[in-house]
Amino acid sequence: MPASPTPAAEAPRARPYRPSALVRGSLALHLAAGLGLAVRPQLWPWALGAVVADHLALTAAGLWPRASLLGPNWTRLPANAVARAEIAITIDDGPDPQVTPALLRLLERHTIRASFFCVGERVARHPQLVREMAAHGHDVENHSQRHLHSFSLLGPRALRAEIERAQECIAATTGAAPRFFRAPAGLRNPFLEPVLARAGLTLVSWTRRGFDTVSHDSARVLARLTRGLRAGDILLLHDGHAARNAAGVPLALEVLPRLIESAHHAGLRPVTLRAAHA
Repeated sequence: MPASPTPAAEAPRARPYRPSALVRGSLALHLAAGLGLAVRPQLWPWALGAVVADHLALTAAGLWPRASLLGPNWTRLPANAVARAEIAITIDDGPDPQVTPALLRLLERHTIRASFFCVGERVARHPQLVREMAAHGHDVENHSQRHLHSFSLLGPRALRAEIERAQECIAATTGAAPRFFRAPAGLRNPFLEPVLARAGLTLVSWTRRGFDTVSHDSARVLARLTRGLRAGDILLLHDGHAARNAAGVPLALEVLPRLIESAHHAGLRPVTLRAAHA
């Protein structure tokens, strides 16, 4: 059982916000369009077209989960972890009272540590499961408070509330504040990175995902995760919203043992994101 919660002592430090080149360019374009219209109002069709094109580019960047166009985004582990032949298994959308306990037993049997991106509301409903994750050495990270389908449409204040509420809930439950954040479905907008910087969180997406929330074929899910598997990969599975096979078994439970075996045969060692960052 973890020690008494001390979230304030464990909270990550805020880091400077440095706008990406795309965001800086967007700000410059809006300023230029405004100044241009002030001088020559008849140019409004050109200014409007430029602003619309810019917004479409920002939207496309936010809809591409593995893009770094809006700010830093881990799609692979750091170079030191690659040199140590490490990979990371990440598990999203839990905890789930049916799937998560079986996943924890499976990981313990193989002495593997994973990173769980948990939804704040689910943490509040199943705190003992989350404490068990932490007690067995798994990372418990931030996956927003409610996992809203509209997450990428939220403004700065709403994004901050979603992230801070989940941060506080997880810290109070485990005694350690999350260090990493994954956006619901990986979708986001330009307002997210300033919020993450203020919270001291690092955005993580993935190298490849199995689509185990929609596929009912474990062989296909495994193939997506292991095709070209190499050091530094970040792999995505789910305990929450998990699809089932024909026998009703959650895909993650069927795929994970074979994924671990594939990593072993490739000479790769699964670690948590925090261990990879060390």
